[in-house]
Amino acid sequence: MEPKATRNSGFASMEQEKQREIARKGGKAAHRKGTAHEFSVEEARFAGRKGGQQVSANRRHMMEIGRLGGKRSAERRRLRAAEGKQASPQVDMALSGSAPRQHGGDTDNLRQPAVAETTAH
Repeated sequence: MEPKATRNSGFASMEQEKQREIARKGGKAAHRKGTAHEFSVEEARFAGRKGGQQVSANRRHMMEIGRLGGKRSAERRRLRAAEGKQASPQVDMALSGSAPRQHGGDTDNLRQPAVAETTAH
C-alpha cells in the first residue's frame, strides 16, 4: 500500500511566517473580543515549572548547555586576566608618576586595610 499523498493546502502547509501572522491576528481579535485566555500568576508559575522539568529531563541537553556555559565562563576569565595584564603597567604609572614598579613584596600591596566603622548608639 502506498503512503497517502498530502495536499498542498491548509494551515500546516503554509510558510511559518504566514502561520505566525495569522495566529497573531487571531490572538489580537480574541483579546479585543474578551475571549482570550490570560494566565494568572499561579498558572504561569505552574506552566514554567512544568516546562523546566521537561527540559531538565533531557540529560544530553543539560550536559550540552552546562558544557557551553563552562566554556563561556572560562573565556570570560581569560579575557579579564588578559585585560588585567595589559592595564597593570598603566595603573602603576598613574599611581607613582614614574616608570612601572617591580611587584613582589608585602609593601607593594595597593589595597588599603579594611577599617571597621563604628556607630554611636
